[in-house]
Amino acid sequence: MEYCPKAHKDQSVALALSFCGDDRNDSYSVDNGVLNNACFVDALNLVPHVFLLFITFPILFIGWGSQSSKVQIHHNTWLHFPGHNIRWVLTFTLLFVHVCEIAEGIVSNGHMSTNHLHLFMPAFMGFIAATTSVIYYHNIETSNFPKLLLALFIYWVLAFFTKSIKLWKYAEYELGIQHLRFCITALLVILYGLLMGVEINVIRVRKYVFFANPQKVKPPEDLQDLGVRFLQPFVNLLSKATYWWMNPLIMGAHKRPIELKKIGKLPIAMRALTNYLSLKDAYEEQRQNSDDPEQAPSIWRSIYRAFGRAILLSSTFRYLADLLGFAGPLCILGIVKGLKNETATLDADKGCFFGVYFLSTSELLQKTTVLAVLLFLALILQRTFLQASYYVTIETGINLRGALLAMIYNKILRLSTSNMSMGEMTLGQINNLVAIETNQLMWFLFLCPNLWAMPVQIIMGVILLYQLLGYSALIGASVIVLLAPVQYFIATKLADTQKSTLDYSTDRLKKTTEILKGIKVLKLYAWENVFCDSVEQTRKKELTSLKTFALYTSMSIFMNAAIPIAAVLATFVTHACTSRDVLSPSVAFASLALFHILVTPLFLLSTVVRFAVKALVSVQKLGEFLQSDEIGEDSWRNGDVSVSLDSCKKHPGGTKAVNRKQPLRYQIDSYEQPPRRNLRPSETEDAAVKVTNGFFTWGGNLSTLSDINIRIPTGQLTMIVGQVGCGKSSLLLAMLGEMQTVRGEVYWSKQPECEMVHEGTISWSDVDPTFDASVSKNRNSVAYATQKSWLLNATVEENITFGSPFNKQRYKAVIDACCLQPDIDLLPFGDQTEIGERGINLSGGQRQRICVARALYQNTNIVFLDDPFSALDIHLSDHLMQEGILKFLQDDKRTMVLVTHKLQYLIHADWIIAMKDGSVLREGTLKDIQNKDVELYEHWKTLMNRQDQELEKDTEEDNQTVLERKTLRRAFYSREAKGQIDDEDEEEEEEDDEEDALSTVTSRRSKIPWKVCWRYLSSGGFFMVVMMISSKLLKHGVMVAIDYWLAKWTSKEGNDVDNFPRGTNITKDEEHLSYYVPVFSILCGAGIVLCLITSLTVELMGLSAATNLHHNLLNKIIHAPIRFFDITPLGQILNRFSADTNIIDQHIPSTLESLTRSTLLCLSAIGVIAFVTPAFLIGMVPLSIAFYFIQKYFRVASRDLQDLDDSTQLPLLCHFSETAEGLTTIRAFRHESRFKQRMLELTDTNNTAYLFLSAANRWLEVRTDYLGAVIVLMAALASIWHSSGELKSGLVGLGLTYALTVTNYLNWVVRNLADLEVQMAAVKKVNSFLSTESENYEGSMDTSQVPEDWPQHGEIKIQNLCVRYDPSLKPVLKHVNAFIKPGQKVGICGRTGSGKSSLSLAFFNMVDMFEGKIVIDGIDICKLPLHTLRSRFSIILQDPVLFSGSIRFNLDPERKCTDDGLWEALEIAQLKNMVKALPGGLDAVVTEGGENFSVGQRQLFCLARAFVRKSSILIMDEATASIDMATENILQKVVMTAFSDRTVVTIAHLVASILEAEQVLVFSSGILVECDSAASLLAQEDSLFSVLVRTHK
Repeated sequence: MEYCPKAHKDQSVALALSFCGDDRNDSYSVDNGVLNNACFVDALNLVPHVFLLFITFPILFIGWGSQSSKVQIHHNTWLHFPGHNIRWVLTFTLLFVHVCEIAEGIVSNGHMSTNHLHLFMPAFMGFIAATTSVIYYHNIETSNFPKLLLALFIYWVLAFFTKSIKLWKYAEYELGIQHLRFCITALLVILYGLLMGVEINVIRVRKYVFFANPQKVKPPEDLQDLGVRFLQPFVNLLSKATYWWMNPLIMGAHKRPIELKKIGKLPIAMRALTNYLSLKDAYEEQRQNSDDPEQAPSIWRSIYRAFGRAILLSSTFRYLADLLGFAGPLCILGIVKGLKNETATLDADKGCFFGVYFLSTSELLQKTTVLAVLLFLALILQRTFLQASYYVTIETGINLRGALLAMIYNKILRLSTSNMSMGEMTLGQINNLVAIETNQLMWFLFLCPNLWAMPVQIIMGVILLYQLLGYSALIGASVIVLLAPVQYFIATKLADTQKSTLDYSTDRLKKTTEILKGIKVLKLYAWENVFCDSVEQTRKKELTSLKTFALYTSMSIFMNAAIPIAAVLATFVTHACTSRDVLSPSVAFASLALFHILVTPLFLLSTVVRFAVKALVSVQKLGEFLQSDEIGEDSWRNGDVSVSLDSCKKHPGGTKAVNRKQPLRYQIDSYEQPPRRNLRPSETEDAAVKVTNGFFTWGGNLSTLSDINIRIPTGQLTMIVGQVGCGKSSLLLAMLGEMQTVRGEVYWSKQPECEMVHEGTISWSDVDPTFDASVSKNRNSVAYATQKSWLLNATVEENITFGSPFNKQRYKAVIDACCLQPDIDLLPFGDQTEIGERGINLSGGQRQRICVARALYQNTNIVFLDDPFSALDIHLSDHLMQEGILKFLQDDKRTMVLVTHKLQYLIHADWIIAMKDGSVLREGTLKDIQNKDVELYEHWKTLMNRQDQELEKDTEEDNQTVLERKTLRRAFYSREAKGQIDDEDEEEEEEDDEEDALSTVTSRRSKIPWKVCWRYLSSGGFFMVVMMISSKLLKHGVMVAIDYWLAKWTSKEGNDVDNFPRGTNITKDEEHLSYYVPVFSILCGAGIVLCLITSLTVELMGLSAATNLHHNLLNKIIHAPIRFFDITPLGQILNRFSADTNIIDQHIPSTLESLTRSTLLCLSAIGVIAFVTPAFLIGMVPLSIAFYFIQKYFRVASRDLQDLDDSTQLPLLCHFSETAEGLTTIRAFRHESRFKQRMLELTDTNNTAYLFLSAANRWLEVRTDYLGAVIVLMAALASIWHSSGELKSGLVGLGLTYALTVTNYLNWVVRNLADLEVQMAAVKKVNSFLSTESENYEGSMDTSQVPEDWPQHGEIKIQNLCVRYDPSLKPVLKHVNAFIKPGQKVGICGRTGSGKSSLSLAFFNMVDMFEGKIVIDGIDICKLPLHTLRSRFSIILQDPVLFSGSIRFNLDPERKCTDDGLWEALEIAQLKNMVKALPGGLDAVVTEGGENFSVGQRQLFCLARAFVRKSSILIMDEATASIDMATENILQKVVMTAFSDRTVVTIAHLVASILEAEQVLVFSSGILVECDSAASLLAQEDSLFSVLVRTHK
């Protein structure tokens, strides 16, 4: 042992900073050998560092411009040197060890008499060199110049050797592990050795030096694609940890909104397809390895197989973060303890070797400053690991969601049609799977590392507490643990309530949707209040459920706030009563910090468990869905090869299943064709499709079609006719293989052009034992137009071309054949206008013609048209028949099958199939039937004779306008007018040329929407708001008081120890028990009560706001004028009731609670620290500025990304529901692979947005966490600096404990602020609808003044009537005068757009009658209250609307009519027998939209409905437009008999239907031009009426 000199008073100051110190003459002596001089050895260690700095600085500063990579990539992200991540980890460790070495050197130097710079100077240089090395390396790597790495290699070698010499010398002097410097040196030797190894490995792999041919490297595909902007997988470790690569995006958002183009594409590994394939393989593998083929594969196991590694990585990060979390309390313990014992002296002689002082580890850790720095580093690391863990789970969750969506979509494309039509699998269920279940699983993945990290955290926390406080700590911990089950109970209750709330809200939404879809009928029948009440009732149930939800939520919040208080109370009171030990401030506040740590996992536990339960339910639903029936399975799987979404798997199965889904162009797998399928050529050459002995069903044992034997001749026009509901459409679907085949065969002949491609492959699959038939698989795509038109959310052009290449000439021919040009001209962007659910609402006829155009445009051999004329008027029908079917299709020599009710076209048919009651009545040419079945032919003739068969060519010009163009034009005028008034949500209007319609929404920048927040709060009620604010402030005040009292109490105790002699313990305890403990207990009790009050007030306020907003919204919308519904897309109104209402109901209250809590916590913490150490406030200034900018940038970027996420989610969900609705069409066209591709694109787009959003959240959290760490460091240093004065150690503990909480809550302030901003948008949207004008329901007459039986006669006087749809639009009726006698049958006709329908609306006062009046039975209808007026008339509309419920409810929702009355009405409408046959009779179920009845039957129900209301005036608005002639005859007959004594006004588009009318009003462009009896008008050759009759108009 050597002599270690003490400081001398007379030390000369001149050499105070000498490198080797100046305390001995032999400081520089090397008598004992050069290496035995400690100073020289340290100097030697400086050499490598200086060498590195000299070499690298010139290269770093000069040589960068010249190097650039050959390949165009994101330069700075291409990491291609092997061992990249290890190098970064080792360098960071090296930096940390250098910091320790500096600290050790400085502290050791303090023990020397003069300054020995060599103790810390080399370490400091080492730190700079290590930092330089990593910057240098990063630049070399990104510029791809590996030769320069040699400098680093030399540096590592030199550093390794110089440090090894130092270590060897220390060992020689018998220094060991107990000396800190020895340990540090040993660590450095190891690290330099490892870094040297990494460098050698780079040389070995890349061969950039010492080898003849260096390795060539190419950047990964993702980086060559400039579209990939999500760089997290490709950037270096530092950028990965701090999300530095996000800076340009987040900062840039302030100048320009983030758009889809900006966020680009996903890297390949994250795309839905990649993840789908890995999940699918895991799923299928289980299926193959399972012994029991019936058993469904486990989805959980598949998820683990596909994504297990990422989950493990995330869990590792999580464990590291949790362990580092305990550094906080331990450092507080050390600092507070250290401040009290600062005066203790150390014996300097003990650690002197080698001429310098050597510290032990414990000595270093007694230095409070060292502890403060350690605490800071631990916090930074802990937060970095925590965010890394979050990021990895979120990325995995998103990947899983993408995979699940692809899996669900694949399944949807294979679902059997009967599942859909029999209601086993509704659209709602599918939408839930897509929107809810996949998200539940994703969220579960986000939270799942908590499941295994929490127990470890809790156990560690309890052990540490026990170390500090002994048994009393266990009491506190047991309080927490005992209350955990209560929390779990509350969480499960929450989940249940949420489920029932969801059921009610689904129910409410269904009712609201029906109301909005049938709003016209409701208004015309004055039923809006009946239906409104039914919604309000459901809403009441939902609100009861929400109240329970709010109660449980507030209980949950209360538990989380109250448990720590209760635990602390129990612990310290127990300690005060039982323990003889003094409760010191250090122990008290370390325990407090530990309790804070313990509460977090317990708070999260309930949430995690709840999500786990939800995930289990979701997986069960998914499993059931994936196991549901499919249309013949295997061959369908041969999707597009390029998108090989499904590999062919062939299942051995006994029974054979119909399977038609095998796109020829994507043939993958061929199976042997069984011999019995080869039919003789003679049978097949003239038939495109042949059905022999077919029995088909929609599920169940009942055959819908029985004994079908038909053939469809190739290249000819086949017509299928028959009455409503006889199975015509089913026959088409049976041929397409959509129905389940009980027995029989469907044979598709080979098309000549595809014989080469395809050799009649057949595949079998076991789906359902009832499948006992086979269908030949060699059918090409079939162009199919369904009866219920199905449009895509796309432009008109995309709807028509439907994925086929665009051919201008053909496109134009199709448009002309379908007479679409005039309609297209009306659209705002021509054929580039978006139509479909989210786009512009077209009328039935327009939609139908677009569907027919799609079928005509496709280049397929076979075309199936299912009643394409149902929504068209006669003129259009004739045009479509002549131009489209007879000319366009027959020129192409295509095989056509046409289902129709228009018998006048039978003369054009090459082959006729007549159906009756689900079987074929007759088959043959018209001549065959004329000869063989005279009766049928005569029956047809009587139905046809009311139609003139010749189509006159000379009226082509008059055909320019079409049935619904007026409505469309009207919608646009009014839409534009509304657009000027408010553009709140009209995204469609302000579409940019090249931008997506949805991206414009993001362009509105705004500050925090205080106005909207105030509106929300005010709708919650003034009293509740005051309660909420005051209780919150009180609660936080009490919380601070509790901790302050603890500081006072413990500091007092500490002082007691100093001031009292040993024997006076008893009095001290008494004082505590009598004074400090009671006050502490009272404060804690008050805190707990206030927690309960605050949590309740927030939730209840939220509930009352939700109640008021929904109530007002519903009433506003239901009473809005009909024009509002013409100009506002249905989806937009529904969004207010679904998404927005849901946000207001369930999300805003909790966000508001969280925001206020975290803000107040942060403010109180900063207040406490400032109170303890005012100097801290100086440091707070730069931090506040940094925080302000971080939150400002983040909020804007977050809102943009949130909008992008929302706006990209909508098309994805729409695509799913669209596909489910149009399944039969997509499968007939064989376009599955195209739709899959689209789905993958949409999923990836949405996932990109979501990933960027979560990366932005991590960006924020890392930054706020680092700020929090700086706050802790500053608070600690300030208190250490202050402690030299009179600062009580208890207060220091208080300040530090609060500083630690800030790190947890800072990011929540910003996150909640951003969330609230986004959620307040929902309130804003709802508010924008609340400003809608309502119809004037009052009227100037009182209800009592209107006679009970008005209108008793049905006399109508129209006097100088002018009508417009809106004050900003032109009049649609001008100065109309007419008189209709009681009981008269009046026909109203005119060309499309002449104002016929407007007149019918005027009778109900649904349009603006700005001049003139309509007087009915002596009363001016404008003066009547609307409800009275509308409840006294009956109307039958063109589109039959039925509501879900019973038949009774549909005929008489107000329950005014007796059963006999209802049966009488049904008998008149010829429905009595049919309804009697239904289970339940009048109470038989009507499904949504009346889908379980045919269109004709629905129209007859509407007739019965009109009859039930015994009104003396009946208005029929083109009621016969969409039904067959037989039904139309029934209708006409009923009108003539049952309504013989009533006034009937018929608005006709078939002039033939009003030829018997006693009076005819003929309109032309809003003016009444003729008014006389039909006979006398016909007698005038030149009257407009006779022209219309002659031209069929």
